[in-house]
Amino acid sequence: MASDENEKPETNIDKALQHPRNKNSMPGKYPARVVKVVHPGSVVDNQPVESEAYRMIADGLLKLTGEKKLHKAWRKFVKPGEKIGLKVNPVAGKLLTTSHAVVQAVVKQLEDSGISRSDIVIWDRREMQLHETGFTEDNYPGIAIRGTEQQDKDGGFFDKDGILYGEKNIDKNWFYWADVNGEYDEYTLPYMVNGGKESYFTKIITQEVDKIINIPILKNAGTTVTCCMKNLAYGSISNTGRLHKQLWSETTAQVCAFPPLRDKVVLNIVDGLKGCFDGGPAANPQFLTNYKTILLGSDPVAVDRIAYDIVLKKRMEEGVQKKESPNGTKFMELASGYGLGEATPSKITLENIEIKA
Repeated sequence: MASDENEKPETNIDKALQHPRNKNSMPGKYPARVVKVVHPGSVVDNQPVESEAYRMIADGLLKLTGEKKLHKAWRKFVKPGEKIGLKVNPVAGKLLTTSHAVVQAVVKQLEDSGISRSDIVIWDRREMQLHETGFTEDNYPGIAIRGTEQQDKDGGFFDKDGILYGEKNIDKNWFYWADVNGEYDEYTLPYMVNGGKESYFTKIITQEVDKIINIPILKNAGTTVTCCMKNLAYGSISNTGRLHKQLWSETTAQVCAFPPLRDKVVLNIVDGLKGCFDGGPAANPQFLTNYKTILLGSDPVAVDRIAYDIVLKKRMEEGVQKKESPNGTKFMELASGYGLGEATPSKITLENIEIKA
């Protein structure tokens, strides 16, 4: 979590904000709007149900866009021939990953909207975590599974020339600079790719994909949430270890203000079928809960604000938190100041859909 210190290390956020915006830039086509879909039958025997996830996403997209046909709703965001990146979150392992029910439902809807499987990339920072949580070629035939940090079949991180595989996957033309030095031991470095004061963006987003659909999980990070913006920011850059203590909120907001994310993330679909209310971003069985909820919106700040309210309510019900933390919404407020979306609840239009089991 972010430190409470008043003086923060300098960053290069000003340079990011100098880049001109385009029609896809955050907060996207539907600023300050969020659709919340709740379905009691979406989790059965503690397992997400793909057919019900499909229905929830479809109903939510139709409500968000105002379209009557699902393929037309998807065409508001993506078009055939574009390379579409699905940003999932496998970091907590099999216990709490972006569910395959939700991802498979998204893939089917994209296909039905004219997007070829060969133009879909499922990605995150660590390719090995994707594989461990079931994002494999066997489960997603014809779809690329990509991570910035990689291991070979023998578990090695370095190629025959002694170069980290991850180093080949970062784009040194795009970086988040912060006046905090990353220093890592031999074991940690392969998971960070590089040390120093630069965090480089992955080539997956700078060079490989045209649009990004963000599919985070509804879960906490201390007294706040790790949802849309955290999934994007910390999943897209290298050398993140140095950024957690002093610049958590700043990094979460500022990295999303750089064009590779700001101008490519067109839709956020929060997987809240299963989530957690404490212990996040890791997963502890005693803190898992079935929210049975999907959140949708093009505005990641507004979606995160609604997600925050859901998690905060659950935390207070469970007695793990007595009152709202003054830092709970800090990253959202920062992001709103960068023009990425709406953080004020009274200015967010929340549309609710309740599906009966």
